[in-house]
Formats: sequence, C-alpha cells, structure tokens
Amino acid sequence: MTTQTIDSAWLTAMHPDIVRRFSMSSFLLSLMMLLAGAFMFLSLFEVHDKSSSISMAVMILGTALVLLAVYRMFWKSYETVYRPTGSVTKECNLYFDLKHLPRLTDMLTAEDLDVDTTMRSDASGNVRLNVLISQDNRFAAVQLFQFVPYTYVAVTPVKYYTGNEAAALSAFLLRCKMG
Repeated sequence: MTTQTIDSAWLTAMHPDIVRRFSMSSFLLSLMMLLAGAFMFLSLFEVHDKSSSISMAVMILGTALVLLAVYRMFWKSYETVYRPTGSVTKECNLYFDLKHLPRLTDMLTAEDLDVDTTMRSDASGNVRLNVLISQDNRFAAVQLFQFVPYTYVAVTPVKYYTGNEAAALSAFLLRCKMG
C-alpha cells in the first residue's frame, strides 16, 4: 500500500475543501519591502562619501530587502485555505518517541481523538506526525510517519477531519505540545 505525504499542493488537488489563494496582504507587504529596499539602494547615488560604513550598511540592507521582497512575492504570496470557513491553514510536524507509535496509530485509525493522553512531543524523534490544520480548528489533515534508516516512511494514509473531530484533534495536539 502506498501513501502520499502531506503537501499543500497535493491537498489542494486531492481535497475539494482545500484551496490555494492569493494573499493580497502578503503581496502588499512584499511590495512595500521592495520599494523600501529600492529607495535605500537608489539613495546611495545621492551620497557623496560612498565608501563610508553607513552607506555600505544602507546598500546591504537595501539589497537584502529587495531580495527578501522578491522571495516573498513569488513564494509566500499564496496561502492554503479551508474553503467552507475561509480559514487559513498552517502546517506543522510533531515528533514523538518510538514507544508512542502503536498508540498514535490506533488513535488515528480508530479516529478516537478524545483520549486523555500523557504523550508529549519532542524536538525530534523516530515518529513524526505531519499536520495541516485550519486556524479555526474546523479542518485538519494528518499523516503518521516512522523513521527507518535515512527516511521517514508513511505508517498511516492521510486522514481528514472536519468539525468536532478536527477540534478534538487540535485539543490533542495542544496537550502534546504543552509538555
């Protein structure tokens, strides 16, 4: 059985309630950064002492702003949205110790998310839970992976949760992070 990893582009293509949309606020912020960087860079032509450390710092800062703005315009101007509520989604990975794999697998396959658990996520681990969740906690997509030498291998297929199930998953994730 082959399973695919959580990827925003894959979710957009596979789940009808997830769409990628253009973020005007992110684009405008990028445009303002681009203009500020260009203004800083162009203001150097009016400076008489071009070898001063202040003019060099302004040139470096202006160049950095222009490069960051271009990056944001092309790669960060889109966001993944849960269409029914219009809520923006975010992706995160939680890592667990290998001893929690059977319990996590059972929770996801049985869809029993209301369990009281003492599991805590770590900074790294042999078990990774990929999560895509809407900010309003009305949609979630998760997939469980186990580290096998050199790569993470999918243990469960991608599971989608909506409504109260997604809220229960969000509460479970919050309990896991608080440890």
